[in-house]
Amino acid sequence: MLEFLGKKYKLFSSENFDDFMKALGVGLMTRKMGSSLSPVVELTENNGVYTLKTTSAFKNSEIKFKLNQEFDEETIDGRQVKSVCTLEGNKLIQKQKGEKETTIEREFTPTEMKAIMKVDDIVCTRVYKVQE
Repeated sequence: MLEFLGKKYKLFSSENFDDFMKALGVGLMTRKMGSSLSPVVELTENNGVYTLKTTSAFKNSEIKFKLNQEFDEETIDGRQVKSVCTLEGNKLIQKQKGEKETTIEREFTPTEMKAIMKVDDIVCTRVYKVQE
């Protein structure tokens, strides 16, 4: 996983994101704004504490966590959830528990990060490419 730390991944493609946000109860205006953005994601680590930063023209977010330890998170759309992140090979798997249970599986490769996001029976796939 170390080789993927500190790299910046910019959104390249997205499918089913609007349906995913709708299932989470995100309002129309926020969904429209969210769908129009190309955020950049960066994962770093310092002394066992990981930081996942998402930056965009509209809103930035940052979560800090230790693997396998539950933490409180305010999602980028304002929901309060309890999250746990685990590492399986080159996949960072985040489970969010709130009104709905959400899974975000981020798979890192040398050239991209693929985020597969699931809520209810909806699957959203977002592909991010490494920024040079």
